[in-house]
Amino acid sequence: MASLARRKALSISDFLYRGGTVRFSALGLSSRGFASSGSEENDVVVIGGGPGGYVAAIKAAQLGLKTTCIEKRGALGGTCLNVGCIPSKANPLSLSLSLCLSLCALLHSTHMYHEAKHSFPSHGVKFTDVEVDLPAMMAQKDKAVSNLTRGIEGLFKKNKVNYVKGFGKFLSPSEISVDTIEGGTTVIKGKNIIIATGSDVKSLPGVAIDEKKIVSSTGALALAEIPKKLVVIGAGYIGLEMGSVWLRLGSELTVVEFGPNIVPSMDFEIRKQFQRSLEKQGMKFMLSTKVVAVDTSGDEMKLTVEPASGGEQSVLGADVVLVSAGRVPYTAGLGLDEMGVEMDKAGRVLVNERFTTNVPGVYAIGDVIPGPMLAHKAEEDGVACVEFIAGKHGHVDYDFVPGVVYTHPEVASVGKTEDQVKASGVEYRVGKFPLLANSRAKAIDDAEGLVKIIAEKETDRVLGVHIMSPNAGELIHEPALAMQYGASSEDIARTCHAHPTMSEAVKEAAMATYDKPIHI
Repeated sequence: MASLARRKALSISDFLYRGGTVRFSALGLSSRGFASSGSEENDVVVIGGGPGGYVAAIKAAQLGLKTTCIEKRGALGGTCLNVGCIPSKANPLSLSLSLCLSLCALLHSTHMYHEAKHSFPSHGVKFTDVEVDLPAMMAQKDKAVSNLTRGIEGLFKKNKVNYVKGFGKFLSPSEISVDTIEGGTTVIKGKNIIIATGSDVKSLPGVAIDEKKIVSSTGALALAEIPKKLVVIGAGYIGLEMGSVWLRLGSELTVVEFGPNIVPSMDFEIRKQFQRSLEKQGMKFMLSTKVVAVDTSGDEMKLTVEPASGGEQSVLGADVVLVSAGRVPYTAGLGLDEMGVEMDKAGRVLVNERFTTNVPGVYAIGDVIPGPMLAHKAEEDGVACVEFIAGKHGHVDYDFVPGVVYTHPEVASVGKTEDQVKASGVEYRVGKFPLLANSRAKAIDDAEGLVKIIAEKETDRVLGVHIMSPNAGELIHEPALAMQYGASSEDIARTCHAHPTMSEAVKEAAMATYDKPIHI
């Protein structure tokens, strides 16, 4: 099969590929020149060194463009790498990557502890005692994050990306004033400037974050001791993941969610099983509930809550409160209003399919523009944006961006939920396969979950895949690739899968979609 890149070279305009919208540029060279003029002017300047920003900078340099990346933290990688590692320097600039990897490290460490304490005996591995060394756990996380951050700096040097440590602000569409972390000020010139400043924690009225008792994800990744009672405000990805960390370490956990469901973007059937699984682990949920106020005056905080629609109030006690009610684009202090850059009511920068703002020469990617606030989405934005700048053919298809909740079991999805397909009016079929019938999952005694595939009835084209299982975040990429190329469920089912593996559950679910599975 010809590569997607090769196919794109045949196109002269945006087109539909096998029913999925794929964003391609019209052919033609950019009106800007990109050869270095010998002056200090850059071809590309990236504001923000998070996943979108640093990837964009590296790709631009690889394409032969003189590139500078500006990052406030003095440590590359954004939230996904740095939050919890250097909380004293935490700043919302390029907030997207450090949260993921810091949280990933703690999720893995706490899962190992939980397995040793609760699952090892059934496998014949016994200990006289298992205990948590929280400082050592945090040190391991910090070491991993530090190594990864330095690795990105190494990639900058390898690809000859100029790295400026400081806070950048627009002076004009081609000039950025940078207040450096050393205390000086410098001006960086660029023919093309990319805004990649990420997102910040969404604040809640009456709940003031101090990163000690009332924490954001930053503070939750750097707690000095295990809270006896933890209340998480928000039942989205980060809230459930962060809650899982401290639940495994012994915290009594209550999740307060304003909406009627956890993770509202999740397929309803998967969500029901997922919530039951979390409740079995000890999570308590208060859905359709809002936090009205928090009293921090005593040794134990008091949260006043009431039904989302109004009604009788009640009080929750907590040692630590985690605010995880979503994120908002971070554009404060960049000078976008003065530049006349258009934004929507949610504060997101408006761009066209080439990531261009209404101001010529100014682009935006990642969390500051519409679309899922995910590190891997920001990376794809960054690559596509600089490919457009270089006169090439970038593309990002937001219909096929995978989403993963890194709890245990994990939940991963790509494409449409069943409710979304039903609302579209398309006739469809659903195939499901439980992990309880998967040989590998049963052998390792970790068989909670299922694979669900939704396909168009007439064509059998896969429209959505939803997986709840151990390592679902790894299993989801086979369906993502299949959907990118317009595959049918039969295509997946007729592809040989190694045995015994959990990926066989994907094959069996595909068989159940177009015909019948073998093992149920």
